[in-house]
Amino acid sequence: MGGAAAGEIASSLAVDEMLRLLTGRSQNGEASLPEQAEQAILAANQAIYSRAQRNHRLSGMGTTLVALLAQEHNLWVLNIGDSRCYRLRQGQLEQLTLDHSLVEEQVRVGRMTRSEALRSPLRNVITRALGTQCRVTPDIFGLEAAPGDLYLLCSDGLTRELPDSVLQSMLTASGPLEEMCAGLINAAKKAGGHDNITCLLVRVQD
Repeated sequence: MGGAAAGEIASSLAVDEMLRLLTGRSQNGEASLPEQAEQAILAANQAIYSRAQRNHRLSGMGTTLVALLAQEHNLWVLNIGDSRCYRLRQGQLEQLTLDHSLVEEQVRVGRMTRSEALRSPLRNVITRALGTQCRVTPDIFGLEAAPGDLYLLCSDGLTRELPDSVLQSMLTASGPLEEMCAGLINAAKKAGGHDNITCLLVRVQD
């Protein structure tokens, strides 16, 4: 959460803790990969929350999270907050995650239109984040990978500037994934670049 207190510290703690626990996990353990991922998320949340409790200057720090796990042909998407995961399959872009934000939840229950949500002064308010509370519940769901699938994981700094139609057009272009990521970030900067912009692309091999 770049606009909040010490958001960069919270995000760094989240990445470090997730990677530490998932890369060091027991391959023969009883817990499944998504179960171990949930445990890693809870541990990351506690690490951020505890750090903030010990240092008043870090009070209220938090971060959004989106992650993609792969095990053979099985995939799992995890998210907290308004960072998103998209899938491009056969030229069609689909948003896989649901934003944990005030306006998106109002849209889902029919209390706000999509156009109203885009103009709302509350569009930056998220309802779930990592580290802001002692407990957190992530969304975790499984998918089956298909050859040629392209997955985009990104922060709202990208999606606030580029509508889905533009994302789809740019993702259907051919080229190395590194160049495509750079192109997305540059396009978001040219469109305004009002927030931190992060994106990552993963392609399923044929």
